[in-house]
Parts: sequence; structure tokens; C-alpha cells
Amino acid sequence: MSGSRSYGDLCGIARALDVVGERWALLMVRELVFGPKRFVDLHRGLSGVSHNVLSQRLRELEDSGVVARRVLGPPAGARVYELTPRGRELEPVLLALGRWGSSIPPASTSATELSTDALAFALKTTFVPAAASDLCGRYQLRLGDDAFYAEVAEGRLHIARGEISDAAATITCGVRVLQDLVFGGRDLDDAVHAADAAVTGDASTLRRFLRCFAS
Repeated sequence: MSGSRSYGDLCGIARALDVVGERWALLMVRELVFGPKRFVDLHRGLSGVSHNVLSQRLRELEDSGVVARRVLGPPAGARVYELTPRGRELEPVLLALGRWGSSIPPASTSATELSTDALAFALKTTFVPAAASDLCGRYQLRLGDDAFYAEVAEGRLHIARGEISDAAATITCGVRVLQDLVFGGRDLDDAVHAADAAVTGDASTLRRFLRCFAS
């Protein structure tokens, strides 16, 4: 945030907000938690932000050392944005903020579908350790053209982008379908029978995994 927009307060909270307090800034950080993204992919994940505002916020986050740009090696050669080590320090802040905000009813103007990365992050913020105390396994989540895997062990959840070869179960579906299965009370069998989801592996342990989140 520029000096003219600064809170001018010595408090650490105010100084943090000087850096990430502008609209969209923290949501951009959320979209980069699971790895680097191109500008077009960032824009796709942030419904409602204009190209100009996205560019401006990215410049501000770069200037503050939260985000960095780099060019991927061949054959991709694409320019991507990624979190710096300083930016990664914001993840526990976002987790706490997400848990706090999960109890707030959504505004009537809110989008009805989470972005892919927002859904993955929501799984982290709503995970209930007590519900997974005796669950241990790795699960592949294929969401359209994207893929994440989730690992549950000793009441802890780890989620990352990527493919694994040892998943106890794999679900292939759209983002909205998984969102409804986890948070909307939709039954897994219903989604499979409607051809909205495909499951391979142990469906019973996948069903248990889907019940490990607060809705």
C-alpha cells in the first residue's frame, strides 16, 4: 500500500494491513498457496476482479516482497506469479481468517461456486480433526483439468496440488460437485448414479473422508 494509503499506525496489525489490506490482496495470496500461477489463471480464480486491479495488486504485492514473478523453463516458458517465503508466512493467517469467516452467512451477492484453489483451501479451514481421529489414507481429487491430493493421518490433513499413485480412492468430478458433497450434504452415491462423479478405489473410505469437514 502506498504511503498515502497507509494507516500510519505503529501497531503490527496496521503495518500488515498496509501490505495486504487492500481489496483482493489476501485472496490473491490464497490463490497462490498451492503453487505458482499465470496471470490468466489468477484472474480465472478471482471472480469479479478486473484485469487492471489484478495487475495493480500484483505490483503492490511484488513491491512488498509477498509475491515474485518468474519465467518457467522450456517448453512452457510462461511467466508466473508465486509466493515468496515472506508470502508463505501468511498461510496460517489465512487459515485462521478462513475458520473465523466460515461461520458468517454468505452475502446474497456471493458467487455460488468456489474456485478450485478456494475449495482446496476451504477443506483445510473446515477440517475437523476429531472426525478423522482413526482415519488414515491418501485421496486423489481430480477436479476438471486440475488435480489435488489429500492425506489424512493422526487427525491431521495435508492437501497439495498434484497426482499420486497410491491413493486409497480417487474421485473425478467438477468443483461444484465436490463442494456440494463436502458442504452441501449431497450423497456420494447420488453423485455417482447421476454421472456427476466417478470413483475408483475404496468408496467407503472416501465417504468417510468427505465427512471430515464442518459444513
